[in-house]
Amino acid sequence: MNYQEILENAKGCIGKYCKACTVCNGRACRNQIPGPGSKGMGDTAMRNFDKWQEIRVNMDTLCENKPVDTTMKLFGKEFKYPFFAGPVGAVNLHYGEKYDDMGYNKVLVSACADSKIAAFTGDGTNAEVMKAATSSIKEAGGMGIPTVKPWNLETIEEKMELAKDAGAFAIAMDIDAAGLPFLKNMNPPAGGKSVEELREICQMAEVPFIVKGVMTVNGAKKAMEAGAAAIVVSNHGGRVLDQCPATAEVLYEICHVVGDKMKVFVDGGIRSGVDVFKALALGADGVLICRPFVTAVYGGGEEGVAAYIQKIGSELEDTMAMCGAFSLDEINKTMIRF
Repeated sequence: MNYQEILENAKGCIGKYCKACTVCNGRACRNQIPGPGSKGMGDTAMRNFDKWQEIRVNMDTLCENKPVDTTMKLFGKEFKYPFFAGPVGAVNLHYGEKYDDMGYNKVLVSACADSKIAAFTGDGTNAEVMKAATSSIKEAGGMGIPTVKPWNLETIEEKMELAKDAGAFAIAMDIDAAGLPFLKNMNPPAGGKSVEELREICQMAEVPFIVKGVMTVNGAKKAMEAGAAAIVVSNHGGRVLDQCPATAEVLYEICHVVGDKMKVFVDGGIRSGVDVFKALALGADGVLICRPFVTAVYGGGEEGVAAYIQKIGSELEDTMAMCGAFSLDEINKTMIRF
């Protein structure tokens, strides 16, 4: 199965909002929620994509011809590639009824683990979503990262216990989900967290804790102060606040300040292995890719996910070889230009 076949298969079952576009750039689904679109004018999702395209890579083949190593180590685990599947929730609402969150996470977690990367799983107002996600992670030997919404501390603690029982090697929170419309005025309540509250949550985890949804140097410093092992530079795909900068615009300055003290990941508009290379050149340790993994699951199940991972991985490997980087550590800012 190739990526074009995945897209064609997905078009018939992915619902009325997502168009399973050849390039997922936020344009066909702009200002469309429910659906994969972004908030307000839809500007942020499109900007995320566009800003990666404004960065060029510097080709240099005047170097020794040797094998390319794309492997990365994270929190004591080794992965084949420096990219992960991002967390997606309410898939049946946003993407069509072929899958609910439980079925989607089951396919995604196992397929990613088989391809030697990891999936972040989503959370939801239905308590069964986290139960099923952590069950899938447990079946995969802990090779997955459950992502908890910013509920009240009591609810977070309950969900943490599920993650611990699953043996997850890390736990995340998409702190920016505080801006999702369906989380407002909910019971249990959800919302932003102070440094003190986040410190308590980090301690609850008992494994490396990842804060997703950081868009400023100050936010990165606060996450580090709270004890987070990693952050994800993310604006939630433009789904929580219109008129945000793109993640590519703020990544370097954040990495420059905290990159030597904690792991830094980035998501938002990354759609190729070349984009992954650009993110690493700006200082990221790895990236998350969200929406295209939904298309891969809807269009081909486990086989679709494996094919998509192979596509992105091959593009990354080719870019590294053509730019003279033969390991991830060799990728640096001199290999890109704006």
